[in-house]
Amino acid sequence: MGNRTRVGTLRKATPLRGAALFLCLLAVVVTSAHASIALLMEESYGKFGAMNPTGHAAVYFNRICADSPTVLRPCHDGEFGVVISRYHKIDGYDWIAIPLIGYLYAVDSQSDIPLTVDREKVAALRDAYRKQHLLDLAPDNRQGETPKGEWTELVGSSFDRTIHGFQVDSTPEQDQRFIAIFNDRHNVGHFNLLFHNCADFSRVVLDIYLPHAIHRNFIADVGLMTPKQVARSLVSYGKKNPELNMTAFVIPQVPGSIPRSHPVDGVAESLVKSKKYLLPMVVLVPAVTGGVAVAYLVDGRMKLPRNTPIFEIGDEETTGQPAPPVTPPREPLPVPPPQTTPASSPPPAQH
Repeated sequence: MGNRTRVGTLRKATPLRGAALFLCLLAVVVTSAHASIALLMEESYGKFGAMNPTGHAAVYFNRICADSPTVLRPCHDGEFGVVISRYHKIDGYDWIAIPLIGYLYAVDSQSDIPLTVDREKVAALRDAYRKQHLLDLAPDNRQGETPKGEWTELVGSSFDRTIHGFQVDSTPEQDQRFIAIFNDRHNVGHFNLLFHNCADFSRVVLDIYLPHAIHRNFIADVGLMTPKQVARSLVSYGKKNPELNMTAFVIPQVPGSIPRSHPVDGVAESLVKSKKYLLPMVVLVPAVTGGVAVAYLVDGRMKLPRNTPIFEIGDEETTGQPAPPVTPPREPLPVPPPQTTPASSPPPAQH
């Protein structure tokens, strides 16, 4: 990414609406003097999300970018990093990297972020982004039309759901190591909802930066890795290691006629909170139901902040990587332009 500002302490945001909220939150996510890595715990949506409210997990890197959806590199000035996650049946890949703005809003520039959306607008934005950037992953069907499939999960995530972020500092050396590891490994998909899902992938990624920080919950989640358990583990680890400067943020679902997303739950939590599951369990297996309730109360709860936290801004710096020539010129950020300091020496070469 380009110019960055130092992250300070958190303070509660006053209620905002419309474009100001989205642009402010986007600026918050991408402004950091230090390299950082953030877990994105994403709410569930749609009919499947109502049945399985565990949500989705992805990882955002503010200093790692991509030459392609499957080849990583350090960011240049003016770039905002990538979101990486594991997906099911997208051209046979295990993980795919999408630029931050495209991942959230299916556009390339902040000035193109829509203020409101409906299903038709979302479909048009995603298809336009696909045609420009993702044809290798999701080519047109035999009739030359937009293909069906799960490629839509790659872009415009904020159209479908609210996203909760948990961010910690990283180092350039850690980023270089991660780039080398993931560019060298076989990127072949073998998604499994129970033991090789998006949350398991986030655990593997975070383990490269924070060894043994993320662990399974054999009580509240019966050993299954869930996005909420990854977040719970990361928050706990951050409290024990304050030098990581853990912070949190929220990226809200874009307003419009798209149905609102559902809060993220763990396994026991989803059973306890859902009447369609709880009532039959009480009748058929009351002892098991009691055990599930105890598991949730003892080790399955996690409080999210009620008000959106924002960062207090300090001094600026750059990535140290020159921006490549772009035609047409980049759109300016929708915030007051910071003073750019001279670029520092390039980071160490990849190993």
